[in-house]
Amino acid sequence: MSYENIILDVSEGIGTITFNRPKALNALNQALLKEFSDALDAVSRDEEIRVLVLTGAGEKAFVAGADITDLATFNALSARYFSGTGHGVIGKLQELAIPVVAAVNGFALGGGSEIALACDFIYASETATLGLPEITLGIIPGFGGTQRLPRLIGRNMAKELIFTGRMITAEEAMTIGMVNRVCPPEALMGEVMETARKMASMGKVALRAAKMAVGRGLDVSLANGCALEIDAFSLCFASEDAGEGTTAFLEKRKAVFKAPLNR
Repeated sequence: MSYENIILDVSEGIGTITFNRPKALNALNQALLKEFSDALDAVSRDEEIRVLVLTGAGEKAFVAGADITDLATFNALSARYFSGTGHGVIGKLQELAIPVVAAVNGFALGGGSEIALACDFIYASETATLGLPEITLGIIPGFGGTQRLPRLIGRNMAKELIFTGRMITAEEAMTIGMVNRVCPPEALMGEVMETARKMASMGKVALRAAKMAVGRGLDVSLANGCALEIDAFSLCFASEDAGEGTTAFLEKRKAVFKAPLNR
């Protein structure tokens, strides 16, 4: 499938979606959101893709937020539709069974930060700027920022950023736990791909079980989360990968994971 607002590439078991509206700083509009949703469906169907990476075209932006020329035309009804569309797409991103890494190469503001927050973790360029500045437009984050940011960095810090609209550097984002790693701009994609290749070399069943256990476990009590982990741990042994991994360890060789997924 060809796209006008994004690029989807697949290589070595790693899918890369690049937001591709550089003249608009990759700002989100309905057309981009529709293509992003379709691309996520394609990634979900492709059993060869073990890891997904998201980044932005150009040197200035990951995603600079929603296209304000669109926002300026909204009434309450159209705003509700746009927010619902964004929540649907970003929810689909978060629910992908495979690991997803955001490579934030520039501005990640508003919806850009909200997309990054729905990934499993974020690597950022030293030149990146993150934030939820919607309050400065007389509105609030509409794609999940008021919910995901407090869960990641804590309630009070999230309130400060959301209530003031303050934008922060990649270094500060790492300090507060929003970003995992900060890289020189020229090294960002190399470091992201190195981590992606490492994850892609692991067993698909175990990767998906680990992501499911962490994600769903955070929404329940500790006791229920531990019960969920027991189920996920035991189901890993229904895969050939568990046998390969333990045998390779005992034989002092590198494991080669290739068990298929049965949907």
